[in-house]
Amino acid sequence: MTEFAMADDGTSIAFEEHGVGVPVLLIAGQATGMHGWGPFADALARDFRVVVYDHRGIGESGLGDPADYSTRLFAEDAVSVLDAAGIAAAHVVGHSMGGRVAQWLAADHPERVRRLTLIATTSGDRSAARRDPSAVADLLSGDRERMLPLFFDDAWASSHPAEVDGFFTRVASRPALRGHFAASRDHDGSAVLDRIRSQTLVVHGSHDALTPVSHAHLLADRIPHATLAEFEARHGLHLDTREVEEAVRAFLLPEGQRART
Repeated sequence: MTEFAMADDGTSIAFEEHGVGVPVLLIAGQATGMHGWGPFADALARDFRVVVYDHRGIGESGLGDPADYSTRLFAEDAVSVLDAAGIAAAHVVGHSMGGRVAQWLAADHPERVRRLTLIATTSGDRSAARRDPSAVADLLSGDRERMLPLFFDDAWASSHPAEVDGFFTRVASRPALRGHFAASRDHDGSAVLDRIRSQTLVVHGSHDALTPVSHAHLLADRIPHATLAEFEARHGLHLDTREVEEAVRAFLLPEGQRART
């Protein structure tokens, strides 16, 4: 069942919960809806209380003012979701732009974040390797056939059409899409990485054309309690690489429970 949180500026934020246990907040990527988490969220819901939500401007959430969009504002929306769900602190998992948002959440509200997982993301440090311009062009094209190879293994995509459709399907206006792109592009959390106190798992694909793997190494080096898990995968590795789900699940489970699963 979809519920709604209220952001500080009055924008409604749609969210859903699945499963029981220690809460895990999943923060989706740029212009991606809550249902884009697909089987990854379903797998975690076997052991956790999983909370997913639509960013402002996406899906059932309100638009707000796209001119104000930023990853830091999106982090405050995440706090609103936690408040509405009655959750004092949760494990937080962010993918791509969601990982940028999660950095602000962990730095500005450390008491709300238990363990932190950053998947296929960047601090925004301008000294790090730049994206491949052709990959950016493919992403901005809006053409699913051009975008698909950036995210998923070809064989996996062919055999999982429903999951691919769930990831790429979104409801958003052009102003919202522009606002999301600008928020993600302009993110720079490099100055606050040392304020992150949560145990952190940095997950990245070595074949990620959208975010070079050097960004993951930078995150793991600068976040005080971080470890890096690198996989032979692309930008959508949380969906098409089973080992990623297993690694995240093991990282979030209590040590004793990990040994029994």
